[in-house]
Amino acid sequence: MAEEDSLFDAPPMGEQERMVEAILFASAEPVTVAELAARMPHGADPAEALVHLKKRYEGRGVNLVRVGDAYAFRTAPDLGFLMRRETVETRKLSRAAIETLAIVAYHQPVTRAEIEEIRGVAVSRGTVDQLMELDWIRLGRRRMTPGRPVTFVVTEQFLDHFGLESARDLPGLKELRAAGLLDSRPLPGQVGLSDEEEEALAGQSELFED
Repeated sequence: MAEEDSLFDAPPMGEQERMVEAILFASAEPVTVAELAARMPHGADPAEALVHLKKRYEGRGVNLVRVGDAYAFRTAPDLGFLMRRETVETRKLSRAAIETLAIVAYHQPVTRAEIEEIRGVAVSRGTVDQLMELDWIRLGRRRMTPGRPVTFVVTEQFLDHFGLESARDLPGLKELRAAGLLDSRPLPGQVGLSDEEEEALAGQSELFED
């Protein structure tokens, strides 16, 4: 009976780490704990394996990072310069798209009406469509208010692109200035924004256009 029960024992943690490592390396997109558990043997604990694996990769050229509710391997931040290459920029976000994206990132979940109130101008369908095509914003839950308007939130693709674990990790005014992403130029015509929010949007404009 003991031998039969052993068939259902989870693999040793070292082997579970190898399994998680293999799945993450083979996946083009970040993988959630639930997705890992569905692929691994019965009784495996991918969450614990991730903890051990994260420590194992600390200080290496590749790090295990969290992207929203998922995990992925990414080049260590200090080695990012090795991956850079000169490319021709074929498509840049318009000013309206940059401002809309920044407002969604800093105020999510936010409705179209709220975006328009902050910007002081109407948001065109093309602007929203462009950001959704880039997979940087998506539809969120509907507001429990008259008309039940949809809200917009940033995506895991957006977080992954800018190396953020969550929207709470978006840089503040001091961080933007320290990183050289914010200068003294004002962002004119922003009805409903505080001075600090106005400067933060200007900094995001610099960030998103790089």
